[in-house]
Amino acid sequence: MSKWNLIVDVANCTNCQLCVLANHDEHVGNSFPGYAAEMPKHGHKWINIQRKERGQTPMIDVAFLPVMCQHCDDAPCVKKAENGAVTKRADGIVIIDPEKAKGQRHLVDACPYGAVWWNEEKQIPQHWIFDAHLLDDGWKEPRAVTVCSAGALEAVKTNDADMQRRAASEGLEHLKPEAGTKPRIWYKNLSRFNRSFIGGSVEAAAGDTVDCVPGAAVTLSRNDRQVAETTTDVYGDFKFDGLEADRGQYRVEIKAEGHPPKSLDVTLGDSVYLGEIRI
Repeated sequence: MSKWNLIVDVANCTNCQLCVLANHDEHVGNSFPGYAAEMPKHGHKWINIQRKERGQTPMIDVAFLPVMCQHCDDAPCVKKAENGAVTKRADGIVIIDPEKAKGQRHLVDACPYGAVWWNEEKQIPQHWIFDAHLLDDGWKEPRAVTVCSAGALEAVKTNDADMQRRAASEGLEHLKPEAGTKPRIWYKNLSRFNRSFIGGSVEAAAGDTVDCVPGAAVTLSRNDRQVAETTTDVYGDFKFDGLEADRGQYRVEIKAEGHPPKSLDVTLGDSVYLGEIRI
């Protein structure tokens, strides 16, 4: 049968917070029996946008990562809940019953994504419910998706086989795959947040001045094996992105017509800008 999924495009998220505000507007001061009790006005972020800065000036970028309940098919909160307080619907949505879940604070720690919040006043755990109450009332997508002006959120209702095919073709990923929870939230361009880059600017002396070197061939290798290649742009800049940090030494080799080759060894942790490289 068709089940709900959410695709989050990290490259499109601008941290406008409209999805956050829409969720607050829907749930602060409003109770939906069987779905969710009122959300506290302060302290809760059922949709929580995290920020990641990469690189160093002038080669630096910022990515934003919306994190919410992942509506896992193998959800730890379902397993840890007492009295059937957390259930998995046939359409893939996870619901924490606001009555049955009272006092079950351990469900906050059960979530590996930090997406379950504790309502101290009501003594209940709460989460983003995929706006299941609206979908059940005929809405075609959650409010968070309807207000996303950047196109960073897309709700998809389809069967699992079709979703897997789309994930493979578009390079969709899960947060914390090592948790093994089988989330229904998919991330596109996740490398903008959880991977690193190596970049630099190639220049050369030209008489009494120094000019950038466009069109230089730049290769990246690790353990004597080439892993990527590119050319410098009109400003002499190059960038290798989507690299896994802490994978040992990389070597950057630069070749440009009329100049001797240049190589640099790089130990990659966080993203690194190698600065102006004179050849």
